[in-house]
Amino acid sequence: MLKPTAKIWHNGKFIQWDDAKIHVLAHVTSYGSSVFEGVRCYETKSGPAIFRAREHARRLLDSAKIYRMDLPYSIDQLVDAMTELVRVNDLTSCYFRPIALRGYGDVGVLPFNNPIEVYIACWEWGKYLGDEAITQGVDVCVSSWTRLAPNTLPALAKAGANYMNSQLIRMEAHVNGYAEGIALDNAGYVSEGSGENIFVVRDGKILTPPLGASVLPGITRDTIVQIAESLGIPIVEGLIPREMLYIADEVFFSGTAVEVTPVRSVDRIVIGNGSRGPITERIQRAYFEIVNGQTPDRHGWLTPVQQAVAV
Repeated sequence: MLKPTAKIWHNGKFIQWDDAKIHVLAHVTSYGSSVFEGVRCYETKSGPAIFRAREHARRLLDSAKIYRMDLPYSIDQLVDAMTELVRVNDLTSCYFRPIALRGYGDVGVLPFNNPIEVYIACWEWGKYLGDEAITQGVDVCVSSWTRLAPNTLPALAKAGANYMNSQLIRMEAHVNGYAEGIALDNAGYVSEGSGENIFVVRDGKILTPPLGASVLPGITRDTIVQIAESLGIPIVEGLIPREMLYIADEVFFSGTAVEVTPVRSVDRIVIGNGSRGPITERIQRAYFEIVNGQTPDRHGWLTPVQQAVAV
């Protein structure tokens, strides 16, 4: 269960947590017409800092544009809203859920007469797949559910409707005793997890599926690419056959929620030595040093939040 905070940002104003409600006949409840983000704010020695806030705000606007949702907010306004939300809720770290949805109006499929509501909520949230997953890794399966095919639902948009597919992947994995599922694209190549991008390590080189494999353009995915390049680790974007997962030296997930989490087995086949591999550990260490403010922010990825104030 979520631990409620005091305030949620709604259309430019702060409202009480319990007042953030929509009508049962809002367009989003019938048709999944929403786009959203997941963003983390980390506690650093200099105070709270939001990781890659601008990139997340831009992706929200990109997703909205794909779905013909005209959001009346700029990147700067959305970033400012997130920083103020941390302040008014007096938090040192948190997870954000910015969401834009089509609200109550017409009940038909055509959504243009429905108002667009924009919310940003935040709360304290730990490790998505558990604290031990970061060091010990997780057991996953290849899902029987295929990722969205091209020209069906736009995989480049982080949209609520897309996550019905993700739910099927995650539920199937859960009931079969796995922490997560890996989906293939419609051509049978590795795509991503239910809510994570995936990286495969073989012979010292990192491989990751291209965006054309029904992959969400992850903000953390991009971070990992840049970290690998800075560490001198070769990284290649290309199609990955399913069987490459089984013979990989290392496999790991990336995402705002999951951060950098190693995979120790796929379909009960042990990956490498069955624990976090050395390249995953290097990437992971560099990632956490950046988000926790332990190394200089040479990319400008951290948005500091000024001294928090009481509500």
